[in-house]
Amino acid sequence: MSQSPARRTVLRGAALVGAAGFGVAACSTGGSGQASAVPTEPVDLGTAADVPVGGAKLYREDRLVVSQPAKGEFKCFSAKCTHAGCILTEVQKEEGSCPCHGSRFDVTTGKVLQGPATEPLPEVPVKAKGGKLIAG
Repeated sequence: MSQSPARRTVLRGAALVGAAGFGVAACSTGGSGQASAVPTEPVDLGTAADVPVGGAKLYREDRLVVSQPAKGEFKCFSAKCTHAGCILTEVQKEEGSCPCHGSRFDVTTGKVLQGPATEPLPEVPVKAKGGKLIAG
C-alpha cells in the first residue's frame, strides 16, 4: 500500500518550512541585529600603536576593526558582516573577510569589495587619546 498524497504533501511542506526557517535565521540582516553592530558605550581598544600604518587590526571580541590609512588617522568600523551578521575573522592590510559566505570589505572605508554583502560596514567613531584608542 502506498502513502496517501495528503501525507506526502504534509511531510514535504513541513520539510520546506523547516529549511526556509533555517535559511532565514542563518542569513537574516534584520534591523535589530544591525543595531548591535555598533557599540552604545565607549570601548577602550588598547594601544593605538597596535594598529599598523597602512594596515588594520581586528578586535574580534569587541566586534570592531580599526585601520590607520595614514599616520595618526584612524578609521573604525563594525566587524559584523552586513550580509549574515558573522564577525570578520581575517584582516590583511586594508581588507577584511567574512568566513560565512566570503564577503570582503575595505576596512579603511567600510565599502563592500566582494559580495554577497551589498551594504558597507557601519562606521564607528574612534579617537586616539593618550596613546590609547577609544571607539564608540
